[in-house]
Amino acid sequence: MSNSRHQPTAPTTSRELAAADSVTAHWHDENQIVYASRGVVAVHTESSRWIAPAHRALWIPAGTVHSHRAYGVTRLHFLGLTQNPLKLHEPTALAVSPLLRELLIAYTGLGERETPAGKRMRAVLLDQLATASERPVRVPSAHDPRLATVCALLETDPSDARGLEALGRVAGASSRTLTRLFREDMGMTFPQWRTQLRLYHALRLLAEGHPVTTVAQRCGFATASAFIDVFRRSLGHTPGSYL
Repeated sequence: MSNSRHQPTAPTTSRELAAADSVTAHWHDENQIVYASRGVVAVHTESSRWIAPAHRALWIPAGTVHSHRAYGVTRLHFLGLTQNPLKLHEPTALAVSPLLRELLIAYTGLGERETPAGKRMRAVLLDQLATASERPVRVPSAHDPRLATVCALLETDPSDARGLEALGRVAGASSRTLTRLFREDMGMTFPQWRTQLRLYHALRLLAEGHPVTTVAQRCGFATASAFIDVFRRSLGHTPGSYL
């Protein structure tokens, strides 16, 4: 993201993106919350990708170079913050309660935020952010070329069910080496990374209107019920309720 633009102030605003629209790489001197009240937003940094449906918001620390991409028609809400209520210094996804959702929508839509009512709303919003839990769907990027080869194969086809031994034959590395590289390079195991990748693609496909059964098949889940179970345990909702 070497061609990123510097935008000193992180604006507090809302805007709508058409399906597949994107915001090019940029960075701010302030922290920022990005929330999609409709559709799904993905945020890419140099080290990872995050994706957030309507029950997640993305925290982007000041100075982080990032870009956005919409999946499905997406209504985005941006909140610039000089404060760091969660004391987070890395991007992450936050759980959005019904109250926090309404506060983000209402506050980013205000025409005048310096009124007494606007200041009170912001104070409640910050209180809610301070207690939001981290619930990421995060896909770290590989740096080792052998690991990158494996990741590229599964990116192309998330339904690929091959294990590390078979994938390692293509990448020129043993399963033991790849197991070590996933822990060192990604900070997670291979099964954890593959689950995150499949959920990332599943959220994209759901936002584009694909039925649950099709999404489960295309993302490599053995059955639709297995997909629903993993989705619910990871995100706190079923795919059907998300849709």
